[in-house]
Amino acid sequence: MVGAGPAGLMLGLLLARAGVAVTVLEKHADFLRDFRGDTIHPSTLEVMAELGLLDDLLKLPHTRAPRLHAEIGGADVTIADFSRLPVRCRFIAFMPQWDFLDFVAAEAGRHPGFRLVMQTEVTELIEEDGRVVGIRAAAPDGPLMLRAGLVVGADGRNSIVREKAGLIVERFGSPSDVLWMKFSRQPDDPPYTMGHGGPRQGFVMVDRGDYWQCGYVVRKGGFAEVKEAGLDAFRAAVAAVSPLPPERMREVRSWDDVHLLSVRIDRLARWWRPGLICIGDAAHAMSPIGGVGVNLAIQDAVAAANILAALLRDGIVSDRHLAAVEARRRFPTRATQKLQLMMRRDRRKREGDEAKRAGPPAFMRYIARWPILSRLAGRLIGLGFRPEHVRLPPAAAREAKAR
Repeated sequence: MVGAGPAGLMLGLLLARAGVAVTVLEKHADFLRDFRGDTIHPSTLEVMAELGLLDDLLKLPHTRAPRLHAEIGGADVTIADFSRLPVRCRFIAFMPQWDFLDFVAAEAGRHPGFRLVMQTEVTELIEEDGRVVGIRAAAPDGPLMLRAGLVVGADGRNSIVREKAGLIVERFGSPSDVLWMKFSRQPDDPPYTMGHGGPRQGFVMVDRGDYWQCGYVVRKGGFAEVKEAGLDAFRAAVAAVSPLPPERMREVRSWDDVHLLSVRIDRLARWWRPGLICIGDAAHAMSPIGGVGVNLAIQDAVAAANILAALLRDGIVSDRHLAAVEARRRFPTRATQKLQLMMRRDRRKREGDEAKRAGPPAFMRYIARWPILSRLAGRLIGLGFRPEHVRLPPAAAREAKAR
């Protein structure tokens, strides 16, 4: 498994739990990186419940959002309502991703077949007769070679695995980037879990308990222009769309406090080749709309484990089995990206139409007019188009049943 993100660690946990020997390689020394996808959706919380891990997970610091809100024309509008979903947890949990990954890694480590190797970066794939049979990597103690019945690329949107495998990427672009920053949270701040403001710029607020994680949307490649205008101009632009007091903008002390998320939408034309498959962002990069990327990655991991675990134990994974994983996840991936691309086209149309330039995106206007649509949005964001469920019993239970 290449990449110890949500997809890699979840698949590692599920396979190890089913009795498969798994090695997960991670190029970084830890999981401590700011402004990663920190939303844990109801679909993922349901998976954790099916694994018997939900109660312990929710003991970690987090905030809960049974609804997502947007500020439209000065009014607070519920744009996604999770409170009626047919699951145990009818909310999004906002939790630092490093806490979530530490938790999953620790649970996976309880299984004897699981191994996590940090500070190890894959450099090339090992191939024999047109089939991938392992990897070579750079590790702290020197070069490392590992052979495997299956190599899984779960190393994100800049995946070295998919590059070395020569898999074809279909790119759909994006008209925007997001600039992330932090602001302190004060008792009299607005009660948003997530907010949106401004006629042409989006502004997102995520409640982290003792601070706000805020995203300011700019046009694609526009960060250099923003920096050229100067920090004071940037603070003023953010203040114009933020519900926070203008003096709070002074907490952005330098450009080091502003982090660029380069937004893009893409997917692999085919997710696999003999001996290798990609999942999560390595197979399909999502727009940050709805924060669905992490949860789609975990759904990929669950589907892959359900289909491949028993085959991996027996050493009989074939091309058709890898194709079955892609086929299972193809529809939810494409449907989600289709929705995101439709939202993008709506924004482009509005930006080209001076009369509508001050209006919010069409889907927000529809939800504001017909609030019942917030329940549909809650289902699409919270559960997705095809939520996956853990089908495999743990190895110990399977062995006991066999006896």
